[in-house]
Amino acid sequence: DGSSNIDVNTSIGTIFSIHRRVTSKGDGTEADCLQHGSKQVAAGYFIYGSSTMMVYTAGDGVHGFTLDPALGEFILSHEDIKTPAKGKIYSINEGNKSKWDAPTVAYIQHLKEKYDMSNRPYSLRYIGSLVADFHRNLLKGGIFLYPGPQAKLRLLYEACPLAMVAEQAGGLATTGCQPI
Repeated sequence: DGSSNIDVNTSIGTIFSIHRRVTSKGDGTEADCLQHGSKQVAAGYFIYGSSTMMVYTAGDGVHGFTLDPALGEFILSHEDIKTPAKGKIYSINEGNKSKWDAPTVAYIQHLKEKYDMSNRPYSLRYIGSLVADFHRNLLKGGIFLYPGPQAKLRLLYEACPLAMVAEQAGGLATTGCQPI
C-alpha cells in the first residue's frame, strides 16, 4: 500500500488477511481466497516508516510489534491497542470533493464545524497512504473515509483486514450503510 509515495519517502505498508482453507486437498483455489471478511482468522499490516511495525489481530485484541534492527526481531511495543473513543482527526482526499455525494459533503462540513472537548474542530490529516492514515487514526483516534463513486478500497485485501483490526481495537468499520 502507498507505493506511489515511495519516491517522496512517505510511510507505506503491507496489509494482510488470513483465512482458513476451505478446500481439503491440492493447490489452493479461488474458494480458499475469496471468503467473506467475517471468516478472517487474523489480519493486520506492516508499516514501513521511521520504524517498521507489524500491527495484527487474531480476534483477541490488537497488538503492535516494532522491529528492533539490532536484534533483527519484532518486539511487542503496543500491547492491546485501543483506539480512542473520541478522535480529533479525519482523513479523506478532499481533492475529490467534486465527486462526493451530498451526504458526504455535509458530513465533512459537520466535522469541520464540530468541536471537541478542547473547543477545536476536527483536523484534516491525509497522507495518501492507507496504512499510514489508518495507523495514525488507530492510535490517536479518528475517521478515515474513501467515498465513492470511484472508491478504490479493495474489499478482500484492504477494507476487510483493516475493518477487523479497527473493530478489535474498539472502533467501527462501515460502508456508510452496513458493517464492512
